[in-house]
Amino acid sequence: MANAITGIRIVCALSLIFCPAFSILFYALYLLGGLSDVLDGAVARKLGKETELGARLDTIADIVFTGIVIVKVVLAVHIPTWIILGIILIASIKCINLISGFVIHRRFISEHTVMNKICGGLLFVIPLCIAHFPWNMVEILIGLTCVVAAIAAIQEGHYIRTGKEIS
Repeated sequence: MANAITGIRIVCALSLIFCPAFSILFYALYLLGGLSDVLDGAVARKLGKETELGARLDTIADIVFTGIVIVKVVLAVHIPTWIILGIILIASIKCINLISGFVIHRRFISEHTVMNKICGGLLFVIPLCIAHFPWNMVEILIGLTCVVAAIAAIQEGHYIRTGKEIS
């Protein structure tokens, strides 16, 4: 059941490709995808059905959903260079973490740390704010999110390299 809920996020993400950014359909799919992200883990824990496959599927769904949303938003709104560079830096750290986890532990590792969850919450709010708040406020939110994401990525890399909190 939890994996099916995770699958909803992937379907929502792929459907987002075909709808205009910031349209009613975009927001409906976006909110449904976000809801599925909250529910899948909760359902798995509640039913005692947490699995490594489910954790991997959740990570894949997160990457697909986030990637597609970022592309849709970047193509729809003028994004300052500093934000693009921040996204590239954070994505690079996350890629290094994935590679490090594989080299050190012989498997791909994605930590579900508190900082990663805070970052995910901030990331989720950004597209909801872009069309409804002045750009300078959105830029502050994006800057804060970039700082939290960088800290989360560095923390995740530390945990992967030291073996702390590896699930």
